[in-house]
Amino acid sequence: MALFPNQTRDYILAFQFSSWYPRFSSISIKSTIISPLPEEFRAYLNADSVFVPQGSDNFDPESQLSDDEDSASEDSDEPSESFSFPDLDAQIRACIDNYTAVFPKLNFSSPKDASWILPPSSPLKCTSPADVYLLLKSSDFISHDLDESNVFSQCESSQNDPNYPYVLELVLRKWYPVDRSRELRCFVRDNALIALCPRDTNYYDFWNELETQSKVTVSVHSFWEREIKPKWTFHADYIFDFLLTRDLSTGHIIDFSPYSGTTDSLLFSYDDLQALSSSASAPLLRVIDSRTHPAAISNAPTNQHNMIPFEALALGNGRTIEEFADAFRDEVQKSIH
Repeated sequence: MALFPNQTRDYILAFQFSSWYPRFSSISIKSTIISPLPEEFRAYLNADSVFVPQGSDNFDPESQLSDDEDSASEDSDEPSESFSFPDLDAQIRACIDNYTAVFPKLNFSSPKDASWILPPSSPLKCTSPADVYLLLKSSDFISHDLDESNVFSQCESSQNDPNYPYVLELVLRKWYPVDRSRELRCFVRDNALIALCPRDTNYYDFWNELETQSKVTVSVHSFWEREIKPKWTFHADYIFDFLLTRDLSTGHIIDFSPYSGTTDSLLFSYDDLQALSSSASAPLLRVIDSRTHPAAISNAPTNQHNMIPFEALALGNGRTIEEFADAFRDEVQKSIH
């Protein structure tokens, strides 16, 4: 068996949200898919600098965008390009009214690397269209979904195929606080669940309790056998993310991903998984077993490479890189005089 299944357009597209969600909606997070999107939406996300489209603010004190941030934006230059999506704003607001709050993603990727842009007490929580746009615009991760050559980079041919079109979609999922310690990544090869591990690479005492490990392995395997295996008819090799309930007895699906080198295998290497696929009779649970584990994360914030101060965000609003550099130098000079 090859290290990875054949990476074709139809294989990759099986994992975009609109492909799998309809048949698993009853055991996943409530979500709304908005597609097709305005032609200019992709251009907006690709445009230089971080700014929100006109009319997307709620002008509501409960909005996650503070008055201070708004006033800072007013003091900066207007963006060189102007965008407005009134129909999309209305769809987002209707979804927020239905769910109270949402977190966004595109076909495959979520802007979790930009969670710092909204209050840390409620990461990724969006209560206005502006919040949604700001998260997406501040994210490096979602750029994967904007370019077909990225989406199909592992395929023999990434050229557009009319039989398997790629259409950008915005997904709004019902927001609620999630205990990341209960999130798992699960690996399926040739229709067999072979391995699972926590997605959060912090150390947790409870994951090192043998009783807990046994219970979780049985719970996930039973859920997969009952709820996923009979319904997943796309391909025999896939990865799914799973959120356990507090009692660790069951859970629900977060997402599906292709069995591909572009999907982070976390505590396993794909060579490890290859060996397991030919030898394991039961799925292997691998955890962070000590605070000094080489995969354990430090105290540094997740995705810190993508963080910038709010002052810099305001300073850069609507400016090119060169204009931002000039403005930044001016502000530094002002601060030292």
